[in-house]
This record gives sequence, structure tokens and C-alpha cells, in this order.
Amino acid sequence: MQIVIGNKNYSSWSMRPWVLAKEAGIAFEEVQLKFNKEDGGLTVDGIQRFNVAGKVPVLVIDGEPVWDSLAICETLAERFPDKQLWPADRNARQVARSICAEMHSGFTSMRSSMPMNIARQYPGKGMNDGTRADIDRILAIWTACREKFGKGGAMLFGRFSVADAYFAPVVMRFRAYGVELPPVPRAYSDAVQGLKSVREWMDGARNETEFVPTDEPYATRNR
Repeated sequence: MQIVIGNKNYSSWSMRPWVLAKEAGIAFEEVQLKFNKEDGGLTVDGIQRFNVAGKVPVLVIDGEPVWDSLAICETLAERFPDKQLWPADRNARQVARSICAEMHSGFTSMRSSMPMNIARQYPGKGMNDGTRADIDRILAIWTACREKFGKGGAMLFGRFSVADAYFAPVVMRFRAYGVELPPVPRAYSDAVQGLKSVREWMDGARNETEFVPTDEPYATRNR
């Protein structure tokens, strides 16, 4: 089984299934491709041999590709039921799926104004009315999940799940842009950053030397 990813410093979509599999102890081969700097990171060099969508991430399992991060996470949950990648409780599980879908399709202001960056920090950058609204909604989600379903652990639904892998890149964004967090979201953010898989991803991101200007709109110079 392979998971094909992009730059660890920039690719929030790649981070999600990679962190999910790593934290769950699912063995896979990492295949890392890099964003094409010539077109501003719109394409990924070498991705054509893995899928038809031309984007990362891709899960290759039994020789067949699965693309789109949410489809990959669902496939991993289905293939490895013993890992319990979704909450066991039915009510918690439907909420977990809903917030992952909301994350998958929404929060466009935050995505565009605060692109994920692990190697650098830009406190205060990217904040506007749309970003603030997105942040407020995310903080409300985290608080509600922790208070209603979070007993028994430090994650959104207590134990680690797809939902935590899905919001891990948001934790990276809040860290990079110095977003102030109230107590419950701050404790959750700290717990996510303490996950072994997240620490490993962050170490990999810091070791990268590539610089894609469109992914670093607030940089004053190339790395």
C-alpha cells in the first residue's frame, strides 16, 4: 500500500490521510512528489502515473488508486475496521462525518488567506472578515465536540479518529498565523501537535527546501 503526497510544508490535503494512517499504525510506503514551482504549484510533477485527477493525495491499494482525501480516509476506515477510525458511538460518528465533510468543502476564506505553512510563521497575517468567520465556526465545532463527545481522551471524540486527522492542518494554520484560541480549543490544538504522527509530519516539513511563492504570499524572501 502506498500513500502519494505532495510537499509536507504546504499540502494540507496530503497531511490528512498520512497522519490518519501513521497514527493508526497502518503500514504504508510514502511516495512524495513535489508541487511544480513553474506554474505556482498548480500541478504535481509525476502524479500522472498514479491517478486521473492529477492531484495529491492518492492511496494505491491492491494496485488500484483511490484519490481525494475524504475517499482515502473512508477507504482506510473500511479496510481496517479494527483500527476504529470513526467513533464507535452512532451519534458521535454521524457528527464526525458531518464535520469532516464541512471541513472538506468549506472554510474557503481561511484556506485562501491562510495557506498551510509549517516551516514558517506569519502571526497576524491573513485575518479578514471571512477568515474570522471561518475560524469562529471551527472553534465552535471543536468546543462542541470536546464537550459532548470528548470524554476519555484529548481528541475531538475522545480517542483519535478521522476527524482529528482532518483538522490537523487547521491546527497547523492556527499555529503559523498566531490565531488566539480559547481554553478548550487551545488544549485540543496542543494535543494534536503532541501526536507522534503530527510531530513526524512537522519534522519532515521543516526539512524541505522547496519554496512555492503562491503558497507563501507573506514571505519577504525565498528560503
